[in-house]
Amino acid sequence: MTPMRDRARADSTDAEIYDLVVVGGGVNGAGIARDAAGRGLSVLLLERNDLASATSSASSKLIHGGLRYLEQREFRLVRESLKEREVLWAAAPHIVHPLRFVLPVRHGMRPAWMLRAGLFLYDHIGERKRLAATRTLRRGRDAPLAPLHDSLRLAFEYSDCAVDDARLVVLNVMDAYERGARVEVGWALTAARREGGLWRIEILPQRGARTAVQARALVNAAGPWVEEVIDRAGAARRRALRLVKGSHIVVPRLYPGEHAYTLQGRDGRVVFTIPYEESFTLVGTTDVPYDADPALVRASAEEVAYLCGVLGEYLKAPVTPDQVVWDWAGVRPLYDDGGVSASTVTRDYVFDIDAQPNMAPLLSVFGGKLTTYRRLAEHALAELLPHLGLANRAWTRGAVLPGGELPDSDPGAFAASQIARYGFAAAPMTRRMCRAYGTRIEKIMGSARCLADLGEEVAPQLYEAELDYLRTREWARSAQDVLYRRSKLGLRIGRQAEQRVERWLAAAAGRTPHVDDAALARPGDH
Repeated sequence: MTPMRDRARADSTDAEIYDLVVVGGGVNGAGIARDAAGRGLSVLLLERNDLASATSSASSKLIHGGLRYLEQREFRLVRESLKEREVLWAAAPHIVHPLRFVLPVRHGMRPAWMLRAGLFLYDHIGERKRLAATRTLRRGRDAPLAPLHDSLRLAFEYSDCAVDDARLVVLNVMDAYERGARVEVGWALTAARREGGLWRIEILPQRGARTAVQARALVNAAGPWVEEVIDRAGAARRRALRLVKGSHIVVPRLYPGEHAYTLQGRDGRVVFTIPYEESFTLVGTTDVPYDADPALVRASAEEVAYLCGVLGEYLKAPVTPDQVVWDWAGVRPLYDDGGVSASTVTRDYVFDIDAQPNMAPLLSVFGGKLTTYRRLAEHALAELLPHLGLANRAWTRGAVLPGGELPDSDPGAFAASQIARYGFAAAPMTRRMCRAYGTRIEKIMGSARCLADLGEEVAPQLYEAELDYLRTREWARSAQDVLYRRSKLGLRIGRQAEQRVERWLAAAAGRTPHVDDAALARPGDH
């Protein structure tokens, strides 16, 4: 994609100078780049792999307050997270939707009075306006208890939101780009040093010659690699990073209904079961200390067995590892606050700012949650702008993300209108595209009057028009980018279709395709 460079300038060495260079195309980097671009700053966003290719696409796909963090007295984090649920729902109603969670009361676990007290606080500290309040469920009266063991007779039902995490990242990057940011995917920072009040940043593209840019400030949002970027910038490590692995599995749909379950494990950990992609159930997560290469993280057989075991403690129908159709693991780059276990390490975010008067600042991000990325970005800019002599106002609260301009913020009505408009296409395909692209479906379907107008069907219900959109407007470069991050079509198509997608993208980019099994392995394949 041709970058917009109108806000950057060059010095006598022809190195472009940006107000901000952001390293890391996960949700925090994407959010900071978007916020800064919308304030009129010149921004360059660097991502050495794909957008949301690590932690930000390996979450539980939730916008939530984190009910269990109340036990850890993380009241500020929970309050901020709860306030953000409805902000993000309004900003992207096509990819964020409300979800009801059923929390069974189980003998020997947290007692009913404690759960109800926590849920009362959960309902009231976060300025809930549109989401439904907590209610009590009883066996024999309320259907969500039917799939559970008969010994579970009481539960509480509360609200949070689900989200397509990888698409949330992509939409933030799209918005940053449309507001003037330059976005380079497949570009890695190799070194950085301060020169004359600026950062000089050495960059290596995956294809092409090494280059350099300059920046008034450098933002390190590299997630699990935050310490690596600090080292490459020659700065001192002043905060400790703690890596925690979280794994998830996807199985065929486990129960009827559109509700999720919040299950208490015997070890105190919490496991969610969430309706996923219409035909499946997402189950997770684990919290396991991790000290290996974040790029090699995988769900272990022990973690898969653990998740299946927790399900068996609650659901009447047993779940076994051989039912798993997809699994993934991600590494959470948490600030090490000295928590005893991986589950109790704070999920709050912490900044480390390396700067002195007349010195170009380096801001490094430790920790954070998907839910709080927008507030994190606001706080990051509040920390950085004084160092740049700027005071540009915050703007993202109330701003809609690309595709989110749905009439009355009603995704169901919007999907129905598009199904009627594009009656030549299968309704499930149009509905999926409405969920992914919102009003940007117009950029793909346009004035098409028949399927032939969308080009070749490269994979089932995936046509050239959509692939071209993903390649030219969403920085997709591989079959994995398309099938497992920007969509979840990989759950439904076979290897041959994946290979056709890889070949199509390679031909469109003028490169040799990689279609061996290793290159196309599903995230989580062992």
